[in-house]
Amino acid sequence: MTGETIKIGVIAGEVSGDLLGGDLVAALRVAYPGGIELVGVGGEALERQGLISLFDFSELSIMGISQVLKRLPSLLRRIRQTADALIAARPDVLLIIDSPDFTHRVARRVRKALPDLPVVNYVCPSVWAWKEERAPRMRAYVDHVLALLPFEPAVMERLGGPKTTYVGHRLIGDPDIQRVRALRLSRADRDAGERLCLLLPGSRSTEINRLLPIFGETVKELSARHPGMRFLLPTVSRQETLVRRLTADWAVKPEITVSSEDKWRAFAEADAAIAASGTVILELALARVPVASTYRFDWLANLFLRRIKVWTAAIPNLIVDYGVVPEYLNEQVRPGTLTRWFERHSSDTAQRRAMLEGYDLVHDAMQTDRPPGETGAAVILDLLAKKKPGRN
Repeated sequence: MTGETIKIGVIAGEVSGDLLGGDLVAALRVAYPGGIELVGVGGEALERQGLISLFDFSELSIMGISQVLKRLPSLLRRIRQTADALIAARPDVLLIIDSPDFTHRVARRVRKALPDLPVVNYVCPSVWAWKEERAPRMRAYVDHVLALLPFEPAVMERLGGPKTTYVGHRLIGDPDIQRVRALRLSRADRDAGERLCLLLPGSRSTEINRLLPIFGETVKELSARHPGMRFLLPTVSRQETLVRRLTADWAVKPEITVSSEDKWRAFAEADAAIAASGTVILELALARVPVASTYRFDWLANLFLRRIKVWTAAIPNLIVDYGVVPEYLNEQVRPGTLTRWFERHSSDTAQRRAMLEGYDLVHDAMQTDRPPGETGAAVILDLLAKKKPGRN
């Protein structure tokens, strides 16, 4: 179909997925000589590539079982709306990006109506963590998976899932992470008498409400043991009011910032970090910032913990297959524990050196020959080349 216009159905449910989709479509525009038309759901990155989203995709940015149940009627309505629009548009290929609770339900509906439509799933669902049975079920409505993590193709093959290609993670090529990493590699050790602690309680209000009070007790204990210590707390603008309210009564105030520049400056300056579990743990590992990962589940999520098969939630640990990043969950998130962890990892100790050596293994394992978007674009073009004329 060289020179023809490709119509791509695309669904991204969160900012991270929207960025991945934008990069992939941009790479497609370079690799494909014809036009590209987009239809579906996404945010600013995909809109810059020409998408007119069916609705504001921020509606899909939810986390936790209790939140999903609370908004289930709205989600079901959006699933039907999106599937119907895609079926009517009859795209040449469907690209679903992360957010499996939404995107996979749409894909199943669309595949039922358009059985010959190629479907590409960008971001492998965490079948390695729980509900392994999802992998073989995906074969009914997904033709190819684009994985962000190097161990995922082997996991999908073992579980009988769709063909999976490791395309790499966009964080590997992130210029801010590369700059901070280079700076930390070249920087002389900080004066032993000065300590900077980076606090990252998450970007969602539920995470912040559960973790920040405990972080506050940790700040109190660290300050008592190390007078004059500084605390850096970069957050996102939409959570600034909440963060300032929760820290208003702290005797030692953290330096709260909201800009991207301030975030990466904090990454560069901090001796070590205490953070909410999530993508930021991988960011910190790639930037070579020692970190303790923390998380407190809501009551409903706790009921499902026994179904989680994976031995760790920290992505760096999964990549190198050992516990390079320590994790503290639920009642384990204690001020005294975090205080002593920080003390051992904020100066030149054997523990800190071992963690940084592990970070370098993570960095090396994630390298690829080309950017993720270019590899993903090649997979899509290959699927379209194999597509028979007149399908859909």
